[in-house]
Amino acid sequence: MALRFTDEDWNRWRLIGLALAALLIITVPALTLLRLTNESVASANWVAHTQAVGARLYNLQADIRDVESAALTLSKGIDTPALRQRMRAADRISVNLNELSQLVSDSPEQLMRIGKMDSMLERRMALAKEIASSTDLTRQDQLIEEMTFQYPIRDLVEALQRHEEELLVERALAAKRQQRMSTLVTWSALLVQLLLLLLVLWLLKRQIGSRLDAEQQLSRASARASAVLQTVREPIVLLDGKLRILLHNNAFSELYGVEDEDINQRPLQDVGDGAWSDPIVRQRLADVLLRGRELWDYEHLQQGADGLSRTMLINARRMMLPDAEDEVVLMTISDITLQRAVQVRVEELNRQLEGKVEQMADVNRELEAFSYSVSHDLRAPLRHVAGFSDKLRKHLGEEADEKSRHYLDVIGDSARRMAALIDDLLVYSRLGRGAMRMQAVDMQSLVADTRSMLDANLRNEAGPDGVPRSVEWHIGPLPVLVADENMMRQVWLNLLGNAVKYTAGREKAVIEVSAKQLPDGSHQFSVTDNGAGFDMQYASKLFGVFQRLHKASEYAGTGIGLASVRRVLTRHGGRIWADAQVDQGATFSFIVPPVTEANYKDSLP
Repeated sequence: MALRFTDEDWNRWRLIGLALAALLIITVPALTLLRLTNESVASANWVAHTQAVGARLYNLQADIRDVESAALTLSKGIDTPALRQRMRAADRISVNLNELSQLVSDSPEQLMRIGKMDSMLERRMALAKEIASSTDLTRQDQLIEEMTFQYPIRDLVEALQRHEEELLVERALAAKRQQRMSTLVTWSALLVQLLLLLLVLWLLKRQIGSRLDAEQQLSRASARASAVLQTVREPIVLLDGKLRILLHNNAFSELYGVEDEDINQRPLQDVGDGAWSDPIVRQRLADVLLRGRELWDYEHLQQGADGLSRTMLINARRMMLPDAEDEVVLMTISDITLQRAVQVRVEELNRQLEGKVEQMADVNRELEAFSYSVSHDLRAPLRHVAGFSDKLRKHLGEEADEKSRHYLDVIGDSARRMAALIDDLLVYSRLGRGAMRMQAVDMQSLVADTRSMLDANLRNEAGPDGVPRSVEWHIGPLPVLVADENMMRQVWLNLLGNAVKYTAGREKAVIEVSAKQLPDGSHQFSVTDNGAGFDMQYASKLFGVFQRLHKASEYAGTGIGLASVRRVLTRHGGRIWADAQVDQGATFSFIVPPVTEANYKDSLP
């Protein structure tokens, strides 16, 4: 489920984001400046450290020079307290070396140089003391040469000093970079803080503008709601906990004959000259407020300000006002007097219609029974007529004249035609009475079987020239439907039989069968022939019982086939129609709808 943020949520998150941004802008530059300050102090300390190393080296060199010069002077035979004092400077050399070692303890390279210097100085001081105490000039020269050339310390001192100077240059550059970085961070923080201040001011301005727009929209919405409320012609009223009127529309005032300024804060029962004095209605409205029970479509008989009795439909529900914590009742009132009168009239007409339908059902049942009874009862007299006609023909034999034989032929043909009419009438009656057996029916197979039967009949019947008729069939793909198979077989037998019958006068009879599915799921079938056709002004008579558009002498038949087709399709919920032109053929189309529960109601026994 997707999350939905309201404007209030967005404003809250926007304020939180601004607070976090302000915190970061304040804390990050402060921490950065603190780190840069610490680094600057460290750089200054390193500069002082380099200077201290240089000072120790300078003192060390001065002490060495004092000791060696005092030793040379003493070797010349000059002995004074000052010279002896300068010779004691050799004791400070080890102290200076120790302090120098501590200063460069973080550099292994410098410590190695100090270690070499310590061993050399120890030997040079020993040689200097030996020079000071020796009186042999040759020995003094040897000692001076050894001290000068075998134990030189100038290179070590210069290397120490050069290394410290290089470190001093690097640390000075680092200090400058830190100073520039500190300046950049300071100005950047100032710029970002100014931008943040401008953003805050812009957001405040936007927030104030949004609030002003919201207030204006709220005011316009309130005005629109009030206009809609007053325009609605259905009475609407808002009631407080004591069923006093808080708000209403003009329709309410007009219906109950009160002035707008006099109605507010008045109890509902004092409005409308006793229209709301019914304690049951007031109790139901109180239940809506106290128990949260909604009142839906409650009919109440009232008398309006015009003195007419009306049936009012009351709907009420509890609701919370947006500007108060108290719950109120919203009640709408509809005048259904006319609708109630119409409903009573409709119910009365429905009862009358049900009686008429029952009467029609009885009539239909009686007609069905009459048709079935007549069809069966007529068979015995017809058999008698046909039988006695044959006996009379045999009795007369060769003595019968031409006129008598003609009369006997007419009697026989009429009896056979009457028998055919009775058979077709029985079929028609069964189609209306029998229960439908709904199942999957392959229309392609039904049409193929019907075609085979009709072709077989044509092969057994020779034409005027003695050659059997033939029909050119064009049968398209046909679907499988859910229907009564026997009834659908009767449909195809009648439609295709008619097409074969009415194309008898054509040199080349052509019959087409096609089907298509409609958007609603129904299937439309069509049977087209190039036969005799008919006049469309008589099309309404096609599907009636015993209705014929051609003479019986031209085309045989009883006039019940198409009526049977229409009855079958009606029971399946479909319909049939025809399009034709005289002597140019005809097209019979019918629709079979998709199966629903309604299609099955006639299939029950």
